[in-house]
Amino acid sequence: MAMAVGMTQAELHGFGRHGGRIDDAMRAFPRAPRPWLDLSTGINPLAWAPPAGLAVDSAPLPAITALRALEAAAAHYFGVAPPRVAAVPGSEVALRLLPMLGLPGPIVAARPGYGTHNEIAEASVATIDARPGTILFANPNNPDGRLLDRAALHVLATRQATGGGWLVIDEAFVDPMPEASILPLVDDAAPVVVLRSFGKFFGLAGVRLGFVVAPPAVIDRVRRLFGDWPVSAQAIAWGGAAYADSAWIAATRRALDAGAARLDALLARHALTVRGACPLFRLVVQVDAPALFERLAHAGILTRPFGERADWLRFGLPGDDAAFDRLDRALAGG
Repeated sequence: MAMAVGMTQAELHGFGRHGGRIDDAMRAFPRAPRPWLDLSTGINPLAWAPPAGLAVDSAPLPAITALRALEAAAAHYFGVAPPRVAAVPGSEVALRLLPMLGLPGPIVAARPGYGTHNEIAEASVATIDARPGTILFANPNNPDGRLLDRAALHVLATRQATGGGWLVIDEAFVDPMPEASILPLVDDAAPVVVLRSFGKFFGLAGVRLGFVVAPPAVIDRVRRLFGDWPVSAQAIAWGGAAYADSAWIAATRRALDAGAARLDALLARHALTVRGACPLFRLVVQVDAPALFERLAHAGILTRPFGERADWLRFGLPGDDAAFDRLDRALAGG
């Protein structure tokens, strides 16, 4: 396929490592119109905004009591007891520290899956079923949006426990569909670790806030790893306020569902086959996805390619009418 000037195939595939690489896109496609439309991530484009009176004092170290209040607010939102929740500087960091939490080996990641899962796992499997060690997968899955219902997750957790194994479920994208979370079905005794992201649903990935939800013994290990100040004063203040904003949460879930349905219809008009249950992104199966990625990039629209699958291209959710119209014109070749 035709490449941007000076851009190699390896550089193109580099965009498949993770989304949000607008700076790299601007260098690779210098003639593309600006501002860029970033559809390469699964981050909510309708970000939560802190109330005007919410002050953040970043001078002193965050108080432990404030950190525990944040964890309690998150626990209430997740539907679990506060001792089962630990705040971390992004669920990505928690993923990378999984091998240090004393879970039984091997860690086996489901495929297809999030890139970091494969980086920290000792093996990968195509089928999610009970097995020795620790099973790691995302629900809903990234990048294909596969969703296992809560009942199926509970059966898997029970079978895994019977064999002395553990589950680690990455629920980074579950917030728009809380009915899919396993958390209401597991207790302190269940060998289940759940990772939750703040930034994706609340549209504030730069705050770098996530949570580990696990039996208290695992939470103790997490806290020893991160120490007394795992997250910033901003993360504590904004996170606690956002999780308490029930009106915004409910309205945003409705808006994301509507936006996902609109994106599905737009992509279908352009004869693109769509997969995925998560409202924050859709995976398109296209014969020559790299060519489509490049055509959209020349129009200043960044999507997410996958070097290992030349027929996949992921689209994040456009944030407003102008973004939807721009994507529609670019797909039409205009």
